Formats: sequence, C-alpha cells, structure tokens
Amino acid sequence: MDKILVSQCLYGGEPVRYDGRSKAETDPRFLKWKEEGRLIPVCPEVSGGLPVPRSDAQRQGARIVSRAGEDVTWAYQKGAEEAVRLAKEYRVLCAVMKEKSPSCGSSLIYDGSFTGTLAEGRGLAVELLQEAGIMVFSENQLDQVEALMRR
Repeated sequence: MDKILVSQCLYGGEPVRYDGRSKAETDPRFLKWKEEGRLIPVCPEVSGGLPVPRSDAQRQGARIVSRAGEDVTWAYQKGAEEAVRLAKEYRVLCAVMKEKSPSCGSSLIYDGSFTGTLAEGRGLAVELLQEAGIMVFSENQLDQVEALMRR
C-alpha cells in the first residue's frame, strides 16, 4: 500500500501549529487515505523541538526567524531532517504538506516581513524532501496526488 507523508496539522488530532489551532484536512479522499492507514504524519517544527503554541516564524533567505527576531533555523533544520527520515523509512510515494508554512510550504511562503505578504518559495522541510527525491504537493493539489496513486 502506498504511503504518504503529511503535515501533522493537516492530519488533525493533537494541535501542532504555532497558534495551537487546527487545520485538519476534510477532503473525502484525504479522510479515506487516513482511514486506510496510508498517511504518515509529521510536524517538522514540533519534531525540531519547538513548543505549541509558539511565536510564528518566517523564512528570511536561508534563515528562519520568529516574529520576536529569534533565529530558529536550528529547530526547523532538525525537524526537516526528521521528515526526510520518516519519508525514507516508510518509503512514501509522495508528501502532502501545508502551504505557506516556513517548513512545509511547497510553492508559497510568507516573505519574511511579517506583513502577511506571500511570495513564491519553499519551506525548509519541503526543500530537503525534494532534494531527497520525494515529490511534494500542497493540500490544494490532492487531484495530483490521487492521479499519482492511480499509476
């Protein structure tokens, strides 16, 4: 059975987002994959040692910085490495990661100005997953994931 690495915030259950809120995915296909045991949840931020709730953070070039100005790149790097480890351990077909996140954004992330401005870019975990040869999709691309699973 094909496995899919997913952002824990999309998977649901225990809150992991910086604000402690849920972003659980409710698409029927996603819920079916969850029920079938295909989904492998990971939160790179929590795996990297960050608490819930925590200050929001954004990418500023190669660094990830909290709103308070703290460089938290180390935690994001550690969590990204854990995401890659899990993907390899479970030999996942692909990953579905939360768009806009400094860890999990696959095409859009916040621009680092803390003004709510989005920019093209990838989160650190997505970068490492793609470097490891893993296809990454956002929660907005479940059609592509479904097509990939049919092949």
